[in-house]
Amino acid sequence: MKKLIPAFILAGVVLAALFLWWGFRGDANANTLVLQGNVDVRQVSLAFDGSGRIEAVHAEEGDRVKAGDLLAVLDTQTLSLEAAQAEARVGADRQNLLRMQNGSRPEEIAQARERLAAAQADATRAAADLARLREVAANTGGKGVSDQEIDRAASAAKASKAQADQASEALQLTIKGPRTEDVEAAKAQLKASQAAFALYRHRIDQGELHAPEDAVVRSRLAEVGDMASPQRPVFELALTSPKWVRVYVNETDLGKVKPGMAAQVTTDSAPDKPVPGKVGYISSVAEFTPKSVETEELRTALVYEVRVRVDDKDGALRLGQPVTIKLELGTGE
Repeated sequence: MKKLIPAFILAGVVLAALFLWWGFRGDANANTLVLQGNVDVRQVSLAFDGSGRIEAVHAEEGDRVKAGDLLAVLDTQTLSLEAAQAEARVGADRQNLLRMQNGSRPEEIAQARERLAAAQADATRAAADLARLREVAANTGGKGVSDQEIDRAASAAKASKAQADQASEALQLTIKGPRTEDVEAAKAQLKASQAAFALYRHRIDQGELHAPEDAVVRSRLAEVGDMASPQRPVFELALTSPKWVRVYVNETDLGKVKPGMAAQVTTDSAPDKPVPGKVGYISSVAEFTPKSVETEELRTALVYEVRVRVDDKDGALRLGQPVTIKLELGTGE
């Protein structure tokens, strides 16, 4: 009987420990919601904006790339030559605008004055010749000079006077410089040339294919020498940041899930190394459970989609990988 007493005591201690352990486990389960899901695969089909022959490819399948990394290049030699021509036109139009804005040079005004003086001298000489012939005709009674000579002299005097007037107007225009309308037209022409040059530069820049986000190259779909087009992807990229885990919650548990709720994401290969996360999206529409989701309920049960955003700095989670999510109830909004 004395030997049985310690055995009863030991059994009581064990039962008490089991009771306490079961109680703590129940409390832990009451504060945790366990769900099954998969890491989302978000994919980008990356293609050139323009067309041309591929000159170089700098990424292979499985490579990890950062946002902005150069992945492929098109042959843009023809575009570069056309851009050089457009740049030359920009320079010519800019100089033309400057010439109009600066007005006439002093040398040009001096030349216009000299042309006016020469035209005025010719007009004076022609008028004097006409006056002299008319005087001779008057003194001789019309016998010393014929009417044809007087008419020719009158026509020459009139033409010389017109040339002098034209030279005077040309001098005034030279002094005033280009009209405002001409200056504005030159400005518009310069803007058009600059836009054409910028368009060529933009098309040259489109000859480089850059990674839009941090990603993993899933497929390399073109090689050097292939013809590229906007309709033909060169790479398929799997985005790695941010990572989302897609899970489905039954209606009975929907009220327990809140946006911002803390979560722990674990994998079968590393159950003791959880990755932290939080609930970022809760669907407001019910749907049938997808076949890829593993739950104990019937597949036809209606569930609500929930997305958990994870902070996977070490890259422990693989895209499409099945995971276990433990939501910490009582946290979040």
